[in-house]
Amino acid sequence: MATRLQYCRAGPAQDLLRERRSLMLKNLFSSATHAQAAAPAPAPPAYAYPLKLNLGCGYKKLDGYVNADKYPDSQPDLLLDLEVLPWPFPDNSVTHIMMSNILEHIGQQPALFLRIVQELWRICAPQAEITISVPHPRHDHFLGDPTHVRAILPDTLHVFDQVQNRNGIATGNATTPLGVQLGVDFHVDSVQFVLDPRWLPRFESGEVTAEQVMEYSLKENNVIAEFIFRWIVHKPVRG
Repeated sequence: MATRLQYCRAGPAQDLLRERRSLMLKNLFSSATHAQAAAPAPAPPAYAYPLKLNLGCGYKKLDGYVNADKYPDSQPDLLLDLEVLPWPFPDNSVTHIMMSNILEHIGQQPALFLRIVQELWRICAPQAEITISVPHPRHDHFLGDPTHVRAILPDTLHVFDQVQNRNGIATGNATTPLGVQLGVDFHVDSVQFVLDPRWLPRFESGEVTAEQVMEYSLKENNVIAEFIFRWIVHKPVRG
């Protein structure tokens, strides 16, 4: 299934980026590091299921969503540290997840990051939609934040796609088939990009195409400010 490449003039998380950075830096030195050993599953919160979750919401609350964050300053609906697993939601109980400028902050150790992906798959219902907004790794928004622990690119998410995994295995592709290995299956349905304001006039005037923007972003900084991914959950996994 082909991934759609789209241009988005203003990302929904642009106004959140500065707020989230301020909140995380404020709490950085007062937060203890959590042990990553698996804990017993907590009792599910008393919400009406299925749920829509806004994970790592910061100060940006969404109507109709359970807004969850680890920092009480943001007054979330649910205090939740995404690096403490498992999360307090039943299997297959979530239809939509918003992760706006949060995924690049969590799971510094690869094993923990993979467990977070498995936890997303566990709580999601079949065909659930996950919207992920992240700064582009060649933009100053990513490079200048000391709390960013991982770049998130399209290929970061593609490795959890079992169709691509099996095609790669059949053709000898060296990409790690993490979807198959972890027993999860997602596909990237669309990729939107938000341009840096200095590139916006060139794109909107037709001077450069979307494909050319992507090419420039491979070798120049501060071309694309943000990626927005639509990630679809497949249950049961595709053969």
